Amino acid sequence: MRLSRRAFAGGIAAASLLAPRLARAATVTDGAGREVPVPAKVERVFPAGPPAAIFLYTLAPELLLGWPRANRAEEREFLLPDVGARPEVGRITGRGNTANLETVLALKPDLILDIGSVNPTYVSLADRTQQQTGISYALLDGRFDGIAAAYRALGQLIGRPADGEAYARGAEEMIATIMDRTKVVPKGGRPHVYYARGPRGLETGLGGSINVETIEMLAQNVAGESKGGLANVSIEQVLLWDPDVIITIDREFAASVRSDPAWASVKAVRDGRIHLSPKLPFGWVDFPPSVNRLIGLRWLAKILYPEVFPEDLNTLTRDFYTRFYHVTPRDAQIERVLAGRD
Repeated sequence: MRLSRRAFAGGIAAASLLAPRLARAATVTDGAGREVPVPAKVERVFPAGPPAAIFLYTLAPELLLGWPRANRAEEREFLLPDVGARPEVGRITGRGNTANLETVLALKPDLILDIGSVNPTYVSLADRTQQQTGISYALLDGRFDGIAAAYRALGQLIGRPADGEAYARGAEEMIATIMDRTKVVPKGGRPHVYYARGPRGLETGLGGSINVETIEMLAQNVAGESKGGLANVSIEQVLLWDPDVIITIDREFAASVRSDPAWASVKAVRDGRIHLSPKLPFGWVDFPPSVNRLIGLRWLAKILYPEVFPEDLNTLTRDFYTRFYHVTPRDAQIERVLAGRD
């Protein structure tokens, strides 16, 4: 049985007796300002969506029950073998929410974790699910300026405050370093960047979308005047924007755009400034938008401002993967990642 978000939240009451009782002793304030009861112990965590799965994996991989989507072999190569191979359990939030009610409850999680938007829709879902199941449901802010607080909150919820603090400080320091170096470039003088999704490159992120947060922290998003999430645009609109740089997550588009006459007059194409974002084990700029984007922030900063980011990207990649993915990649693996290959 596949359930919509509404059906999931509304139908859980009948099975709520299967869920663990909430601890009464303490609460943690989540990213939406909700007071989330701290479970007596946390040994099993259900991720509500892909960003939550990645976030939890970085801090406490052994607590992850499974993945919203099973990892492919090329993704598992950069994850702890036993955790990366854990089963697909579906998702509660986002597009294609497929979590099966009985499956979630049968897994007997001590905590449900969601990372990303903290708008009223997700707050309502979290409140209803927590109330009707008796399972603590934490909703944490997935944007860059919320990452440190999210790590601290998760550390408190799972009984590992020192680990949460360590990851929070690491994220804060990484972001602060990048922001400090780029502040010498006035916002009006920063490159105009187009974010291209899909094989035709005509899906992009509008202003304020978490999908282009990496780009908007460092450059000018040409689609930023309109606010919203992802949107389809025309090639005529891209020609009017005439971006200096194109960032894409689609290998097919990256391979074809240089020889596509429809794109030939775009400045980024003329100058050869088309950059394919690395994506193993998770996307560096987006897809999904979680803490995997921290290394993407480093990558994009080096592309846009190489004079103020002289560090070796291979070394930065190795260090990040060792710390956040708990696996140290070999030189050949790093080269493959940076080239955008599977």
